Amino acid sequence: MSIVITGSIAFDYIMSFPGRFREHILPEKLDSISLSFLVDSMRRERGGVAPNIAYNLSLLGERPRVMGTVGQDFAEYRAWLEAHNIDTNLILTINDDFTASFFCSTDLNSNQIANFYTGAMSKASLLSFKDTDTSDIELVVISPNDPGAMVQYVRECHELGLPYMYDPSQQIIRLTAQDLREGIAGARVLIVNEYEFGMIEQKTGLSLEQATALADTVIITQGERGSLIVSGAERHEIPAVRARRVADPTGVGDGYRAGILKGMLHGYPWPVAGRLGSLVAAYVVEQYGTQNHFFTLPEFVQRFRDEFGDDRSFEPVMQHILNFAAKETTSR
Repeated sequence: MSIVITGSIAFDYIMSFPGRFREHILPEKLDSISLSFLVDSMRRERGGVAPNIAYNLSLLGERPRVMGTVGQDFAEYRAWLEAHNIDTNLILTINDDFTASFFCSTDLNSNQIANFYTGAMSKASLLSFKDTDTSDIELVVISPNDPGAMVQYVRECHELGLPYMYDPSQQIIRLTAQDLREGIAGARVLIVNEYEFGMIEQKTGLSLEQATALADTVIITQGERGSLIVSGAERHEIPAVRARRVADPTGVGDGYRAGILKGMLHGYPWPVAGRLGSLVAAYVVEQYGTQNHFFTLPEFVQRFRDEFGDDRSFEPVMQHILNFAAKETTSR
């Protein structure tokens, strides 16, 4: 069985601004903003929501499949993903364009201003689940991508009976209210941050209760305050894990999603899946870039126990993760 992650595949250009954006924004001039920030560092990193999630899942012992479109400059990135046990067979190269690029500046308060060049990602709708053997697909992730492709994948999942996680996040602005309602309805999980859920509320008129009635589960991440998981009558407040150092917040949400997906694939209780996500997110924020952190499963389990070991009900899952890791190591 497999998990297929659709979404952006990109190169990240991550810049650091040694000040605070808010100090340079004039509220009375919001209708005519003209700002330029002199940054003191820039890094080019592998990124994109789909590979970010996939990389974290691979650290958790899974072999995810990434589905998306890339440009002529992707060969080295593809080789790197395959070396990290990520299946790239559903990644299509568009030879006359470049891979999408994310340009992001982060200030001293971890606030971010970003721009995204779609590049080859704009051709994502060329890929279809109807052209793929879906017999072994256990779960689909529909994450930020070309908006038309996101709408297409939702409809294909509905038609083909494929369970999916719906993660519209950065593309909420581009999706219509009807698109969002259609994506939420029937989703195994809707996952966004609290600001994004506010945008969904405003755009669709759906309250949290109404969204939960449409999707099986709604997950709202809340930064340092952790996350909220609402599934039917269950409501779980998930604590955040304090990072050992804060290097770069880019990709933290993708790390959290990987933990959630690990839990979904193996039927872990939501309180455990949420905590897995919180811990993966901490690893991400501790390193610059979205795929530069690393952990072994024994290291991960030990840190989980250090963070949450006061609840012994989590221990069977920790043992399962360790046993699963041993099995995967033997089979490779």
